[in-house]
Amino acid sequence: MGVIDAINETSNKAFDSGETYVKTSQEYYKLKAFQQLTRAFSFLSKLAIIGGLLFLGLIFLTVSGAIWLGHLIGSTALACLFVALALFLITGIAYFVRKQIDKNIIKKMSQEFFD
Repeated sequence: MGVIDAINETSNKAFDSGETYVKTSQEYYKLKAFQQLTRAFSFLSKLAIIGGLLFLGLIFLTVSGAIWLGHLIGSTALACLFVALALFLITGIAYFVRKQIDKNIIKKMSQEFFD
C-alpha cells in the first residue's frame, strides 16, 4: 500500500501545482488585457485631445493665411482658392505615402502590443 499512497500523494501535488499554474496564468492574462486596454484608451484619449486642438489650430491658421494672402494679392476669393489648392496638394501627397504611414503605425503598435 505504500506505493499506492506515494502515487496518490504525488498525483495530488501535481494536481495542486497545475491548479495553481492555471489560476496564476488566468490572473496574468487579466492584468495583461487590462494593461493593453488602458494603453489603448490612453492613446485614443490623447489622440482626441491633441488632434482636436491641432485641427482647430490648423483651421485658424488656414483662415488667417487666406485672409493675409487675400490682402497681399488683392482678392480674398483667389487667396482662398490658392489655400484650398495647397491643402489638396498636401492631401494628395499624404494619399501617395499612405502605405508608408500604415507600415509605421503597424510597426509602432505591434511593439506596444507584443511587449
